[in-house]
Amino acid sequence: MADAPFTDETLSDALCSLAIKAGAAIMEIYARGVVAETKADASPVTEADRRGEEIILAGLADFAPEVPVLAEESASEGKIPELGDRFFLVDPLDGTKEFITRTGEFTVNIALVENGKPVFGVVYAPAINKLFAGGRSGAWKAVVNANGEIGGRETIRVRTAPADGLVAVASRSHRSPETDAYLETLKVADFTAAGSSLKFCLIAEGAADIYPRFGRTMEWDTGAGQAVLEAAGGRVMAHPDNVPLAYGKKARGFDNPHFIAFGAE
Repeated sequence: MADAPFTDETLSDALCSLAIKAGAAIMEIYARGVVAETKADASPVTEADRRGEEIILAGLADFAPEVPVLAEESASEGKIPELGDRFFLVDPLDGTKEFITRTGEFTVNIALVENGKPVFGVVYAPAINKLFAGGRSGAWKAVVNANGEIGGRETIRVRTAPADGLVAVASRSHRSPETDAYLETLKVADFTAAGSSLKFCLIAEGAADIYPRFGRTMEWDTGAGQAVLEAAGGRVMAHPDNVPLAYGKKARGFDNPHFIAFGAE
């Protein structure tokens, strides 16, 4: 399967299923209480991060064994494969701080990258039962029921920026002075905070207009959300270079430059 192009339908079936399965395991741990450890880079990690990644990596190995996977917890242990032009990006628990503080705003992120561009992504928020996905054929969202079944899919699309001002979205846990300074240069009518890659999804579904990020992020933090947003008609641009945020940046250690996510022009 790895040698032939994937269809959105094939990717949706496989990646959504894996995200939901990982999400169920994460919620079992969430229900019984969270014990956090600290990784070498001082970021938190929990049993849920590790268990979610195990489930996704096993599933991807069955689905597309020839496609390498860049996954957060494996990468933190130095397990980084040779990626090539096509690879999966996995963040098994994006928003670990939100998970620990129990805001519910954490997600399971899986993306497929081809030639530096995220071409399909799944963002699943198991605590609020919301799933977002997007690829070449568009973007959609759905509710996942208690049995892990996906309900009716609703097509999503970015909105035209309101004339009376933008709705800006930024990180709940990682807001920076640079972000605030940038937002002061815009006509912003309202602001909403959100955790994890849900920020991209708010723009994708037309609930917000712009998300500036002037702090450190890694490729697995952004790939799935960017895929959903771009499938919904938005864009994610590196700042200040104003070029699309790209992937496979081995020389940078797979971290991202600052970026701004936009809805419609």
